Amino acid sequence: MSHNRISTLLEKGLFASRWLLAPLYVGLALALLLVLWQFGATAITLVVSTLSGESHGFVLQLLALLDLVLLANLILIVIFAGYENFVSKIDAAKDDEDRPHWMGTIDFSGLKLKLIGSLVAISVIELLKDFIHLGEDPAAKIGDGTIWRIVIHLVFVVSGVMFAAMDFISEKIKPGHGTD
Repeated sequence: MSHNRISTLLEKGLFASRWLLAPLYVGLALALLLVLWQFGATAITLVVSTLSGESHGFVLQLLALLDLVLLANLILIVIFAGYENFVSKIDAAKDDEDRPHWMGTIDFSGLKLKLIGSLVAISVIELLKDFIHLGEDPAAKIGDGTIWRIVIHLVFVVSGVMFAAMDFISEKIKPGHGTD
């Protein structure tokens, strides 16, 4: 067998290996069902506690719903952008009027920024829950868990700024963007 033939077979095999990612994206789609289930359970709890006159945990339960929605959005972004960037185009959505405008346009760099933005939003909600709990309980103090959530949030924010700065710099140094 010639060197070119071996090289071609190897390259075809490597290219076909991208389909090994497809079951992972299906798994994420199934995880959306679990997020939906959790959302429904939290929403029912919110409605029942509100109708019974309990306002104690209303804001926290509402923040939990927002947290789940952001998580579901994050999962969907990863599914669509990851599948289209690494596996194959989603032709079924090509002419659909409900196709998100960003679908098919997010590259790996854009995906990173959307992911870090979602993580920052989710961590803000978690911090807000902690601070609301502190405000409701006069005896509560900022504990190690809250301090770690603040540190993690700051790491997410700094990482997001660094990703954005790196993308900005890489766009400026691409060929054809220099000063002639």
